[in-house]
Amino acid sequence: MDRARPAGIKDVADAAGVSVGTVSNVINRPDSVTDGIRRRVLAAIDRLGYVRSESARQLRAGSSRMLGLLVLDMANPFFVAVAAGAERSARAAGLGVMVSDSAESAEEEGAYLTIFSEQRVRGVLVTPADRTGTALGILRHHGIPYVCVDRVVPSGEGCSVSVDDLAGGALAVRHLLLGGHRSLAYVSGPLHLTQCQERYEGALAALAEGGLPPSALRRIGTARLDVASGRDAGARLLGALPLPTAVFCANDLLALGVLQALYEAGVRVPQDVALVGYDDMEFAAAAAVPLTSVRQPARRMGELAAGLLIEETGERAGAHRHRRIVLEPELVVRASTLRPRRTA
Repeated sequence: MDRARPAGIKDVADAAGVSVGTVSNVINRPDSVTDGIRRRVLAAIDRLGYVRSESARQLRAGSSRMLGLLVLDMANPFFVAVAAGAERSARAAGLGVMVSDSAESAEEEGAYLTIFSEQRVRGVLVTPADRTGTALGILRHHGIPYVCVDRVVPSGEGCSVSVDDLAGGALAVRHLLLGGHRSLAYVSGPLHLTQCQERYEGALAALAEGGLPPSALRRIGTARLDVASGRDAGARLLGALPLPTAVFCANDLLALGVLQALYEAGVRVPQDVALVGYDDMEFAAAAAVPLTSVRQPARRMGELAAGLLIEETGERAGAHRHRRIVLEPELVVRASTLRPRRTA
């Protein structure tokens, strides 16, 4: 055998003195082979270092053991938790997960969905960067099932697992209004992301419930949902006095950046400005000022979404019915909103 190339199934068969079909049975249906032949084939596999070609198996079987997962930002702990949940469900079904990051870009999203299609993945879990859902047409064209995570399916087709972000935005702002705040800011992230837009709409709904006009909530847009964008938003708040008495951020990374900017300027949280984040990432409770946050069950979302995709692509696919699962957020109150505020 040429050692410059990996051992193939025919090499194993030759070394063990059996047919290729017998080697295949040892690998896939070991109970169908006698003990003596099985031991001989396994010894040859071990000696040659044979590894089964998964891509070749997929071509023969017409199906893959890999799921694709496309998220907005793998540097965001929220999506790390989503991925962990998806991998847990996939492992239980004997499947793997191929993770990619669209960097909140519709163009990158289309490129990765094309790659997943070329790789013939079993199905895709996706948090769309493009709120129109146009790029999902790539998967539909190739007949690849998908489940939207942290988003409702834009086209109305397929399954989705999301959190009620309208309710989450309202929870945050109602909490601030109950604390006596009447001058607020929303650090929004990019509003082309449905999650950010819906959290904003929920915040406005809570203001209306409290008898306040939309102008009571100043919106500070950011290009991304990261700490650097939060610091920039905090600097803009500081440069446009008077400061609001409370700030609601579209996620915890933005809130951490705002907290850093306020701290560096000598503005106290929560004595001068109360601060609320979103996602309740692990570090929210460990921040310099423990952060009040709207909790999303990220790991559970990943588990449920992968479960739906596995059901749709498994042996009982014919009985599958598309479903939209909407989970409820929870407000977790910590020190960043608990102390007396300054007078507006």
